[in-house]
Amino acid sequence: MPDKTNATDVKTTDDLAFLTPGEVFDRVDSKPQGLSSTEAEQRQTKYGKNQIEGKKGEPLWIKFLKNFISTMAILLWAGGAVAFFSGTPELGIAIWLVNIINGLFSFFQESKASKATDALKKMLPTYSRVIRDGTEQQINAIDLVPGDVMLVEEGDRISADARLLEMTDLQVNQSALTGESNPVRKSPDQIVDKDLSRFELKNMIFAGTTVSSGNGKAVVSAIGMQTEFGKIANLTQGMKEEKSPLEKELDKLTKQVSIIAVSIGVLFFFGAWLFVQQPVASAFIFSLGMIVAFIPEGLLPTVTLSLAMAVQRMAKEHALMKSLNAVETLGSTSVICSDKTGTLTQNEMTVNHVWLPGGEYLVNGQGYAPKGDVTLNGKTVTFRDSSDLELTLSAATLCSNARILPPDDEHPRYTVLGDPTEACLGVAAQKAKIDIDQLIKDDPRIRELPFDSNRKRMTTIHNVKTPIDGNKRIAFVKGAPKETVELCATTRENGQVRPLTDDDRKKIMAANDDYARKGLRVLAVAYRPLDHADGIPKSMTQYTPEIIEKDMIFLGLCVMADPPRVEVAAAVKKCREANIRIIMITGDYGLTAESIAKRIGIVEGENPRVVTGFELGKMSDDELKKALADEIIFARVAPEQKYRVVTNLQEMGKVVAVTGDGVNDAPALKKADIGVAMGITGTDVAKEAADMILTDDNFASIVHAVEEGRAVFDNIRKFLTYIFNSNMAEAVPSAFFLFSRGLIALPLTVMQILSIDLGTDMLPALGLGTELPEPGIMERPPRKHSESLLTKGIVVKAFFWYGMLEAVLAMVAYFYANWNHTGFMGPLASSGIIYRQATTMTLGAIIFSQIGNALNGRTNRESIFKVGIFKNKLVNIGIVFEMCLFAVLSYTPFLQGLFHTAPLAPTDWIYLICCPFIVVGIEETRKAWLRHRDREHGKGGELA
Repeated sequence: MPDKTNATDVKTTDDLAFLTPGEVFDRVDSKPQGLSSTEAEQRQTKYGKNQIEGKKGEPLWIKFLKNFISTMAILLWAGGAVAFFSGTPELGIAIWLVNIINGLFSFFQESKASKATDALKKMLPTYSRVIRDGTEQQINAIDLVPGDVMLVEEGDRISADARLLEMTDLQVNQSALTGESNPVRKSPDQIVDKDLSRFELKNMIFAGTTVSSGNGKAVVSAIGMQTEFGKIANLTQGMKEEKSPLEKELDKLTKQVSIIAVSIGVLFFFGAWLFVQQPVASAFIFSLGMIVAFIPEGLLPTVTLSLAMAVQRMAKEHALMKSLNAVETLGSTSVICSDKTGTLTQNEMTVNHVWLPGGEYLVNGQGYAPKGDVTLNGKTVTFRDSSDLELTLSAATLCSNARILPPDDEHPRYTVLGDPTEACLGVAAQKAKIDIDQLIKDDPRIRELPFDSNRKRMTTIHNVKTPIDGNKRIAFVKGAPKETVELCATTRENGQVRPLTDDDRKKIMAANDDYARKGLRVLAVAYRPLDHADGIPKSMTQYTPEIIEKDMIFLGLCVMADPPRVEVAAAVKKCREANIRIIMITGDYGLTAESIAKRIGIVEGENPRVVTGFELGKMSDDELKKALADEIIFARVAPEQKYRVVTNLQEMGKVVAVTGDGVNDAPALKKADIGVAMGITGTDVAKEAADMILTDDNFASIVHAVEEGRAVFDNIRKFLTYIFNSNMAEAVPSAFFLFSRGLIALPLTVMQILSIDLGTDMLPALGLGTELPEPGIMERPPRKHSESLLTKGIVVKAFFWYGMLEAVLAMVAYFYANWNHTGFMGPLASSGIIYRQATTMTLGAIIFSQIGNALNGRTNRESIFKVGIFKNKLVNIGIVFEMCLFAVLSYTPFLQGLFHTAPLAPTDWIYLICCPFIVVGIEETRKAWLRHRDREHGKGGELA
């Protein structure tokens, strides 16, 4: 077996960045002519293939079987079997069908196995170009080994981590690993600064990234699972599938309900056997009915429907859920760790200021669409109003390689081909009403001196149609302000060229520093006429930066930023009101991140703590947890660091949602309680690792989803309350039978109990699971980990308020039916038509009282008349269904024998029809009192 523990003999990949090219070859035991075929074979035997390896998950059949062996399931299997042996096969079949349905619902709502690993594999190229045996060859990328000399050029996907040896204007898009879309300029030079994160190392290139422009030669330092790409895959695969908060709560609820049901069943068994002195078999069937009565058989179908309806509503708000259980997890989210670029911001660089010696221009409009204008002192201007503005924006546009593509069928918005920082310069020119297509045609480029990291600028040379300062051959320069200003001896102001003074230089750098503190990016623009300049060679091939880039004329500063999304500030405010904390974790620079965070309200303090990836690497977990307690921003972080932040937040008891779009985000997305991937800019890897996908990449959509998640939890509680209402009403008649020692014949039979639990209650309960979020739901804090679905408040409200009210109406109905035939306080029937009519009345009173409770259960405090009594269509359908089913059970001869029912008199129906009005009237009075109390004490709308 190959030894894959280390892909090279180098201690870490980063070490190579601090060596010279010659030292790099010595370290990896290679040479400029590349490896020989024999050496490559030997290394492949030692290090293995250059591939992403998958891990086997739990077989599907085991996952399927697990859904039929839970505590509740075992209880129901046993109960059904005993029912068969006791001579009541119809009861056994009913119980087993409940179990099968619940098991199937559980299985189908489980998350599908993650395909993130497969998506990662697709991001690696099939072939790679290398130098072996002294000649250039194309080989399968899977056969790359450490020490191979690899060649890359524009458009290539890089196959392995490697140390650059040579390059020409090489730019690499590292967004798959860092989340930042701007291409990174590379350099083969030895790195001196050791305080850089690995993705800031200019002389390293990484597997899974793409060459945006230029070409280069590099020596492979790591392959397969040892690359940065592979480490992300390993982190993603290494995580165990954990149950969602809702799944944990349902497990807990199942155990609680099972204990309650069995305890009540045992109590009633011994009571019937010893107290009433029923035969053991009859006592057991009686107790089994009580157990079934207290088990909410429709719980899992209701949860699934509630989640599914929420998913449909969320899809309309641009949030697609991959896992149903993740819906409720969103509702309990207490921290959102959000990326910056594209989620909180528009991911569209926009020029917002143009600073010239003669004044500061504001550029309006956002994004790459050429919509907006340029103003000076509040007045709209165009290029015709200022020759300085025209020349500055024209120079910046001409000295750029990016292009803006208009919308088409595939891309509904303007898109960028090239560096977004360059692309926005042309957009600014268009806002000043410059025709950039005509400009490029009139002033063609004849030579380019590419950007490099040492000079921090690029220069293009053009033959211009209209002479500038009497010259038709002009060099335009665009670059970092400090380095560009140093080249300038003069400046242009109000159309005139004058000397650049020390005061001018101070003003320029002061403006630059002010913009930088606000998190804005700044480019300086300058030019130089070449026709009559001294020392300019006749041949353009002899043009070099040393010859061209001097005696420049300073024009101005172009200031840009990726603006926040319009809706984000309001969404952040809503999160604060809901006590949900937002932490920005970005690959961008700290100043930029801080500026955006302040603008949209993520941080409110003047000096929030900004922690870089390098600083985070030096912090212990205890120090990190302490830092996370305050306002904090993370900048320039690596994938495993984002994962670490999420892990520590979870250890602090937080329910964490994480947003992301790149491969670098996959580990954190999968580790989070709820992973949120971007649908537009997100990679397939991020989408596969996430639980939710935002189709509009908008942070505000997460807030809508959180609201739906909170509603789901509320709706499950409404369902539980509704089910337990009838449980108490089913138990009280049996208690009358028990404590009267059989003198009061059983007012409600076992099959009648099942007709409620598996029949009349089901549709209205499902309807409650689809209720819309109540007003004020986002003004409550997230629910605590310790807060159960089944609380004391729900038990009290269900059993001792709704349930007892229902039980009273049911028992009054039972006695009314008896005494209607025998006279007041007359003997109670224990068999025959009068007894069956009495049990039918008990059944009917419970069903009709549940109609009132279905309406009551739709709100916790708000009046049902205010939210709309007929607004929930499924509840309305359920009410009609249960009345029809009751009529069928009462008037169908075959079912009368099975369910011990009988036809009712018109006066009986009048009593039953009054029941829901009584229940709703009493509950509306209680809710009105609660609202009055809340107004007096300033309380929110918590559950009651």
